[in-house]
Amino acid sequence: MMLAVLLAVLTVLSGCGQSGGSEGAASQTPEAQAQTSSNEQNTAAAEGDSERTIRHVMGDTDVKGTPEKVVTLFQGATDAALALGVQPVGAVEAWIEQPWYNYIRDQMDGVVNLGSENQPNLEAIAALKPDVIVASKTRHEEIYTQLSAIAPTVMTEEVHIWKESLALTAEALNKQAEEQAFLERWDSEVAAFKEKMGDKLNLEVGIVDFRADHARIVYTGFSALVLDELGITRPMEQQGEDWGVKLVSKENIPQMDADIIFDQTSTSRDDGRLDLRKEWTEHPLWNNLRAVQNNRVFEVDTAVWNNGSGPLAAEEMLEDLKEIYELN
Repeated sequence: MMLAVLLAVLTVLSGCGQSGGSEGAASQTPEAQAQTSSNEQNTAAAEGDSERTIRHVMGDTDVKGTPEKVVTLFQGATDAALALGVQPVGAVEAWIEQPWYNYIRDQMDGVVNLGSENQPNLEAIAALKPDVIVASKTRHEEIYTQLSAIAPTVMTEEVHIWKESLALTAEALNKQAEEQAFLERWDSEVAAFKEKMGDKLNLEVGIVDFRADHARIVYTGFSALVLDELGITRPMEQQGEDWGVKLVSKENIPQMDADIIFDQTSTSRDDGRLDLRKEWTEHPLWNNLRAVQNNRVFEVDTAVWNNGSGPLAAEEMLEDLKEIYELN
């Protein structure tokens, strides 16, 4: 009988031990759970504070984690930051429609105006204590050392190549997922545009821009990049690696010939360019252009088509084209 009792007790104890071990593996005490949570938070914080090396036109720059305070020193960078869901703490003012272009103005409340893109206010930048600065070699090569002393600074080569500006800004801000989402949406919009356009893509399109003392035919630049990506044809004589060509005599007007002309002249500058445009567009040679004869000269918003040079401007430009070509 004693042996039977002893065996029964051992069986019960063995079952309790297995039960306790299983329960211990499946759950933790509140103290242990708190410690695990703390460890996970510390790991996340460590990852957020980790430095990333960003290669850009001026070299390599280390940027810590996901910056919260960004300064943008050219229009395309400001546009790109907004497209990524980040409002800059400071930005250089717009070339026209100061302080900010109308197409982004409602997203710029509270942003500090840092002055001219060509000569930003370094003291104002330093006062903002930014986590990162996005600039351009074209505009800011000479002050790169000063900017880098204020905060980690990355630079694009040019100011108008919007996808490069977007890519560098996304890398600097640790927003590559947002960049990818934008580009996927953009690619879908471009594909839909091309499908709806059909044979209209074959109509030759020219871009002109009147200035105070000359007229321009645009070969490259932001608007040309967007038109090319959309598959819109441009006259062979109006393409090239240079930015374009200056026309100083009305006798050169025939060089503007195209099926459609987009006129991106700034209408808000009182410097004589509108007077020159009036003189040229009243000339008989202007009236001989195909686009003029077919009533296909369209004035477009230069802030969107020329100055903005960012992903949001590209989408705005695409919407303009849908309306012009009556695709909506």
